[in-house]
Amino acid sequence: MSATISDSDDGLDVKAYMVALGRRARAAARVLAASESAVRNRALEAMAATIEADTDTLRAENARDMEAGRQAGLDEALLDRLELTPERIAGMAEGLRQIAALPDPVGQVSDLAYRPSGIQVGRMRVPLGVIGIIYESRPNVTADAAGLCLKSGNAAILRGGSEALRSNRAIARCIVAGLESAGLPIEAVQVVETADRAAVGQLITMPEYVDVLVPRGGRGLIERISNEARVPVIKHLDGVCHVYIDDDADEDMAVEVAVNAKTQRYGTCNTTETLLVAESIAARVLPRLAERYDQAGVELRGCERTRELLPQAGEATGADWDAEYLAPILAIRVVAGIDAAIEHIARHGSGHTDAIITRDYARARRFVREVDSSSVMVNASTRFADGFEYGLGAEIGISTDKLHARGPVGLEGLTTCKWVVYGEGHVRQ
Repeated sequence: MSATISDSDDGLDVKAYMVALGRRARAAARVLAASESAVRNRALEAMAATIEADTDTLRAENARDMEAGRQAGLDEALLDRLELTPERIAGMAEGLRQIAALPDPVGQVSDLAYRPSGIQVGRMRVPLGVIGIIYESRPNVTADAAGLCLKSGNAAILRGGSEALRSNRAIARCIVAGLESAGLPIEAVQVVETADRAAVGQLITMPEYVDVLVPRGGRGLIERISNEARVPVIKHLDGVCHVYIDDDADEDMAVEVAVNAKTQRYGTCNTTETLLVAESIAARVLPRLAERYDQAGVELRGCERTRELLPQAGEATGADWDAEYLAPILAIRVVAGIDAAIEHIARHGSGHTDAIITRDYARARRFVREVDSSSVMVNASTRFADGFEYGLGAEIGISTDKLHARGPVGLEGLTTCKWVVYGEGHVRQ
């Protein structure tokens, strides 16, 4: 962590401050790349223990951020992301321990094979180098990102939202304690401690110090970074996720999955925003779903057929099919069948996560094959599209890009490959 600066940034030379962070990160990255996996694991375990021991401090600092957020008029979705409950703090520690327990991808050599010349050629997994993570609201990202970057041998520069500045600083102190206890450079994970927005502009234009950027936040943040960055970006813009209830679905299962996919948590990118229901099953399943959604306080907006079956639903406009609400609002469309569902997702989906509920094996396979999203699910809630649930320990983010990493980005997504060649004095003829 960089030297602590005051809450007031007046007089701070942001460019010089960020360049100093970059230089320290680059030096730390070289140390990490040469470090043993066991050393990095010890640091992760120590971070987890410190987070648990400092739960009261973390909650107190987070309470200050929450109160400031309420006074600033943050909406409920942002406040939900900002809050550090005891369960979320415990989850941060558990995530770090899971990361420590995962196999280390760094140094793995694959596809090693002899060539006709006698040399052996393979590919070795290596760290990306320095990763800049820019995120809003969720302070638990600080621990997740630090853990994943450290395990994969990367240095990290973390720039959280100004609304979580106190929480992030408190978590950063736990991270530093873990690094120190393992004898690793504390500059391996640095939290940007200024709320000045110019820090982001500097971070995304430092290719000499930063190898890749991971933005996590709203569309405005991600679009800005994608447009202005001089560093490669791993990103997703929207989470317009769908559940399609097929006409051969188990109706009880369909109700439970569709309710969970929408109501388990509203402010996340893997929450379902549009429900598609096959016409032949709609009259039976939609009233059951409407009752459950009403109990959860979810506003329904539907197509004409939906409103015939559910008079209480509002009218869905064209914009609703493209909306990421991050709120208790759900768009519902009755479709002719799987062809129409796949077409709707292709037209309106964001390539994040989409699910089918069906007992028909052939349709399930077709949905998995034809829906072009980073996660495609059969008979499961879209809320499972998450690094922790996928066994990655935690995730640095979710990518809807198709190059380098796609879906939840865990350890392997934070590494790249280099070619390695083994010979015994071989020369090319």
